[in-house]
Amino acid sequence: MDIIDSIILGIIQGLTEFLPVSSSGHLEIGKAILGDNLVPEESLLFTVVLHFATALSTMVVFRKDILDIIKGILKFQWNEDMQFFTKIVISMIPAVIIGYNYESQLAELFGGNIQLVGYMLLLTAFLLYLADKAKDTNKKVSFKNALVIGFAQAIAMLPGISRSGATISTSVLLGNDKTKAARFSFLMVVPLIFGKIAKDVLSGDITYDSSNFTSLSVGFIAAFVTGLFACTWMIALVKKSKLSYFALYCIVVGIIAIIYSYSAG
Repeated sequence: MDIIDSIILGIIQGLTEFLPVSSSGHLEIGKAILGDNLVPEESLLFTVVLHFATALSTMVVFRKDILDIIKGILKFQWNEDMQFFTKIVISMIPAVIIGYNYESQLAELFGGNIQLVGYMLLLTAFLLYLADKAKDTNKKVSFKNALVIGFAQAIAMLPGISRSGATISTSVLLGNDKTKAARFSFLMVVPLIFGKIAKDVLSGDITYDSSNFTSLSVGFIAAFVTGLFACTWMIALVKKSKLSYFALYCIVVGIIAIIYSYSAG
């Protein structure tokens, strides 16, 4: 993969990891358009690097929240921070179970299946439209809500369904405050990303070639920098109820992807 392609895919990952338009779906579309000539092991490494970059950008944006949570946990009390951490753990359960038991089946869906991506983007658009019409509240995410949002996150493992879009929309439709919903959505994925990265690294399925160092580096930087911007921007957009714009975007890209899949077939 050349440097330009790495930068483009890094920017796609950085923007779409936080904006509710499906990072996995856009990466599949991007690879299909650019022509993914990497072997599976190299492609997996590149994907891991990009996800690591966006996970770090999340931690930078929410560094104060994360430090407060860690301090609260270390007090070994049933305080607000410990409760929030417990909700994060609860939200991870569905994705961990489905990812562990159906990893190979899910992996088969990530192979340039542009038609599936298109239809799932249309589903994402529908969720975003519903969430944008919901009334804002001051309600915090409850333990029960955390599990429901966790199921939404698990479903978003399908290419084309936006993880942030699905989790934020579900949270808002459950009656939670939009800003709190965005905060919970972004923080709940950090442990999952690092867990998945650790699993991929330890599995031995990743192949590193020193000749790819430059491409991996520029892809990482592009994803990290754009991730910082997108994460901050997304929080403001959710608060201002601007999700309908992304719903329209998902409809347009979804339709284009479906048409492209039929023409390419």
